Amino acid sequence: MQNHLPVTAAARSRSLPLAQSQSFALPLLFTVFGVIMGSWAGRIPAMAERVHVSHSALSMVLLCGGLGAVLSYPISSRMMSSFGARKTMLFSGLALLAVLVAIGGAPTVPLLMMAVLGLGITASTFDVAVNSAATRREKQSGKSELAKLHGLGCAGGLAGATLGSLMAGLHIAPLTHFVMLAGPLALALYYGHASLDADDAGEVVEKKSFSLPRGPLLFLGALGFFGSMAEGSIADWSGVFLKEHFGASDGLAPLALSSFSVMTLLARLVGDKLKVRYGARSLVTSGSMLGAAGLFFAVLSPNAWFALFGFAVAGMGLALVFPFVFSAAGAQGPAALAGVASMAYSGSLMGPPVIGAIAQGMGMQIAIAYIGGLACLIAFVASRSRLLK
Repeated sequence: MQNHLPVTAAARSRSLPLAQSQSFALPLLFTVFGVIMGSWAGRIPAMAERVHVSHSALSMVLLCGGLGAVLSYPISSRMMSSFGARKTMLFSGLALLAVLVAIGGAPTVPLLMMAVLGLGITASTFDVAVNSAATRREKQSGKSELAKLHGLGCAGGLAGATLGSLMAGLHIAPLTHFVMLAGPLALALYYGHASLDADDAGEVVEKKSFSLPRGPLLFLGALGFFGSMAEGSIADWSGVFLKEHFGASDGLAPLALSSFSVMTLLARLVGDKLKVRYGARSLVTSGSMLGAAGLFFAVLSPNAWFALFGFAVAGMGLALVFPFVFSAAGAQGPAALAGVASMAYSGSLMGPPVIGAIAQGMGMQIAIAYIGGLACLIAFVASRSRLLK
């Protein structure tokens, strides 16, 4: 017995740095993904101007991203089956960075559409892999972690969008910007992949080319679609609403997204603790109603400053939809997660052009009110979802 004690202590000592690196891997990977997607979103105006794309054509470009997300289902399922989550993250993440550079350098609208299609495929595949690894760790540890991890992704998105704004202010072209990002982010991806506590065994995934989630999973897919559609629409159109409806300055208008994103981040950082106490279904249902109230308040506000408060409330209310939906889907296995993620990610890319069409036909107030209606619909669907626990 005495001979075993020193060995046990030494083993614990050696395992400590490894455990620390493993606990750091998933937060790093979620943050990197947020930086990539925030960087892309922050440079959309510059890329549209470079290829002289009209508003209607830009809507078609964004729709290509949604189509790519839908087409990613068989790709992500096959990769998860063949390589497992860890290698799928590495391969799809590196491909995502390559696509980002291609988007920055696309000289024509057709080539930009093809590159954005690739963005939808690679981003959705990475999303499935990283969330699959996170939900597996939730099962093993018995602790809710998805809200905090998605909060870090939100923080990464804020950092990426802020960096994009800075690069635009310095008149640095999107291609140069994305090339500068690709190297450091590739190293971060590799470090996260290497540190992750997961084997490379393939996941057991149904061999289907594509199918929408069915039964109880359809509720999760609908929640993901509507939730990410609302988030993406607020990201692209909240500033436009302040500028067009209230005449906000170029400095004030972007604060709509900032207020929404900061409250989303803060809510996600405490979301896992709230889930243990109140349950995912009640949080998503009540939060979505709060988000709807915030959006309707913004629409009816007398000035831009009151509207900022409305968008902040909306961010707090809608923050937990996406992470809890992914957590519930991941608990049903990789195939369920891939199907729900495809619907959710396509919603985030299809939402902005839909809102743009409504704004052009009926005005920005109606467009923002439509997002509030989506939040009410999310609350209704969530209240009937058996898989949200």
